[in-house]
Amino acid sequence: MGLEAAGEVITRRRPRTGRPVLQPIMAVKWTGGHSSSILCLNASKDGLVASGAEGGDLVAWGEDGTLLGRMQLEGADDVTSILFSPSCPTKLYASHGETISVLDIRSLKESVDRFHVNDEEINCLSLNETESLLASADDSGAIKILDLEKKKVTRSLKRHSNICSSVAFRPQRPQSLVSCGLDMQVMLWSLQKARPVWITNLQEDETEEMEGPQSPGQLLNPALAHSVSVASCGNIFSCGAEDGKVCFLTESHLLLTGGNDGKIRLWNVSSEMEKKQKSPAKHTHRKKAKRAACPKQGRDSSTTGADEEEHAKVLPKLDIEHGEKVNWLLSSKIKGHQSILVADQTSCVSVYPLNEL
Repeated sequence: MGLEAAGEVITRRRPRTGRPVLQPIMAVKWTGGHSSSILCLNASKDGLVASGAEGGDLVAWGEDGTLLGRMQLEGADDVTSILFSPSCPTKLYASHGETISVLDIRSLKESVDRFHVNDEEINCLSLNETESLLASADDSGAIKILDLEKKKVTRSLKRHSNICSSVAFRPQRPQSLVSCGLDMQVMLWSLQKARPVWITNLQEDETEEMEGPQSPGQLLNPALAHSVSVASCGNIFSCGAEDGKVCFLTESHLLLTGGNDGKIRLWNVSSEMEKKQKSPAKHTHRKKAKRAACPKQGRDSSTTGADEEEHAKVLPKLDIEHGEKVNWLLSSKIKGHQSILVADQTSCVSVYPLNEL
């Protein structure tokens, strides 16, 4: 295991003019844990970090980048999602293949418990705030809701017609969750009804946004939805379309986005929320609503067409030229400082301290 420092270029925008200011930033690299591409990250409230990689490789890190443990999960399937328990910081949930393993990060030798509730490969896990329910989204388009106390599936949500790539419980609403998939659908679910209460189609929104400036013969990539993140308030979520990854910072409306272009950007969507509160727009159930003219890496789901002109002027607060395709983004406190943790096509974890940005 080792720590390396790498220089990156960051663009910082002046608050009033929005003009870019370039400055170097040192990213700390956590190395020596993996030998293949890292696919997912998560952090406990105590600063422990876990990373999952190709081939069933799972590593636990201290907040200083110290290697705490490593294990090979049964079956050697890619580790696609990992979650720390909010009530027990040493408990870890990991999805690999069609299996969910429960691990004790203090002793990464074998699983404490194991669940096989999905029929196809799991892409994403999400815990509700009370840690009573665990949602797992898979390649069949299904979302299984596992009751962790009863250790059985209590709901099977089937509405996506293609791979369900991401799912997230809403903070402060333990019976409500958001999902997205490669069918270009974003859905809001209520577990009391076991059906979507709201659906939007990203392809329709993409078509509307692209009308006009595009030439008649130009081909557009479909707005496949790969990731979804819900802000701490529970009322705002963002969807990473096409190649995008998104992550809201805890207790804020600051949004991190990243994608295949190797760029990481930080956006402040609080001003947009204030505008909507002052002049609320009507939402039509299950009908298309135009999105912001924000980058495809992160879209604010609560934006409507009435705000399109204002959103066209939105600029990121920070730009980081990471240089590698982003597999996962995470914001967490590392040694008491808010930091951005990045997993990419390499075998190391990159850490950017936000206080230096």
